[in-house]
Amino acid sequence: MVDVLLTHSYHLYYDRKQVRKMQPYPPLGTLYAAALLRRSGFSVALFDSMLENPEQGFPEALARHRPKLVAIYEDNFNFLSKMCLTRMRQVAWKMIDAAKAYGAKVVVNGSDASDHTREYLERGADTILLGEAEETLLEFTESLMRPSGKNIVDIRGLAYRGARGGPPVRTPLRPLMRNLDQLPLPARDLIDMERYRSAWRKAHGFFSLNLVTSRGCPYRCNWCAKPIYGDSFHARSPESVALEMRELREKYDVDHLWFADDLFGINPRWVLELADHVERHGADVPFKMQSRADLIQSGTASALARAGCVEVWMGVESGSQKILDAMQKGLRIEQVAQARQSLRENGIRACYFLQFGYPGETWRDIEKTIQMVRETRPDDLGISVSYPLPGTKFYDRVREQLGEKTNWVDSEDLSMMFKGAYTSEFYRALHDALHAEVESWSAPGGWKFALDEASPAGVPVTSQGRTERWMRVEQLEQTCRNADATLLPVLACSSVGCG
Repeated sequence: MVDVLLTHSYHLYYDRKQVRKMQPYPPLGTLYAAALLRRSGFSVALFDSMLENPEQGFPEALARHRPKLVAIYEDNFNFLSKMCLTRMRQVAWKMIDAAKAYGAKVVVNGSDASDHTREYLERGADTILLGEAEETLLEFTESLMRPSGKNIVDIRGLAYRGARGGPPVRTPLRPLMRNLDQLPLPARDLIDMERYRSAWRKAHGFFSLNLVTSRGCPYRCNWCAKPIYGDSFHARSPESVALEMRELREKYDVDHLWFADDLFGINPRWVLELADHVERHGADVPFKMQSRADLIQSGTASALARAGCVEVWMGVESGSQKILDAMQKGLRIEQVAQARQSLRENGIRACYFLQFGYPGETWRDIEKTIQMVRETRPDDLGISVSYPLPGTKFYDRVREQLGEKTNWVDSEDLSMMFKGAYTSEFYRALHDALHAEVESWSAPGGWKFALDEASPAGVPVTSQGRTERWMRVEQLEQTCRNADATLLPVLACSSVGCG
């Protein structure tokens, strides 16, 4: 019997695109929560649904561990969890049903539960943990299992059912942790590391693990949902990060690391110090991370290379300044080319996240994005369509257009949830054509950590195939137009001006 059984709802095999990619990472946020509970004297177990079938495995874990409390604690560092996919919501609800049938108390934390608190409570969850929740979970566990624990009404960051069917009761929000070094390292011993290693090496020939240096993002792009950390940003000390990198290499024999931060290295001095500590402690491991183009200066790129960085993913979004300003991105188009060049000069791959379909985007704006890609020649792309999530200005702008379907089923869905300039069919064709274009100059075979994801069939697209894809895009541009597309709102110019 254990005090707390922790789990999460993301199952890779319910997500078609992620099955093809086969890049499973342990649930880092769940493991942080487990580590804090264990340091405080509670016995814990984990059911890791990333690779294990939850429909069969979770009931078996309940019977094996006989927990007093089940915590469905999502990995809030996993962008797939933050997408609030309906297939994973169904998994979470089935877990609630199974845990309640067993007789355990159930708490839930994550973006989807924060956005749909009442629905999760009505499905049977006893309590929702709001926002950053490691300390909230600890206090809730103490309230259940220790005489000295607080009364539930005095615990910050909770939501629970109101009296007589009323709205959920919410306690005051918990202040975010400022000193992240106070947390123990994630309880990675709870997962089947060999299963992850085997999946990676079978699919790609190397093994990658995840870690984080920070929490949150202070930028305010108006489409980006932040139900956990808001607009805050707090970072660990550079030395603690370097020491964890070395531990992962020595203890788990990793070949590669993925920094799962929303935004890595906002402060150039922090990046320089990380590089110094990596060199001092002999902690170098090749890694990739996410950043912004305006943060990649020449000196920063050089420090990233010293620290072991081999790949940077930048949220570029669009090649149209008009669209970037409408998104309140705070980025200039020319900064993308500058960042790309700085990374190239330091031997670091530059990859772009692009977003099509934002309200007001026209074919001319799309052409500008295609032109930017062709001129700067990124090494890889991640392409999506604008996806409205609660808590954003973008969502508020289009919410009246949302139908019964308000979330994607899985990460390959790419359905337009509102009336963009074109229908979903057009954007899917554009996705395929642009991926094939980049694949033509960025063949993965020459790079050790390459992950060929451009073609669902896993077969490179020929020159003729690329031509045919662009011809299809041009045809659909004519036939997939929405006559009543959502217009660009009248916005004040952003702080970087109007282009």
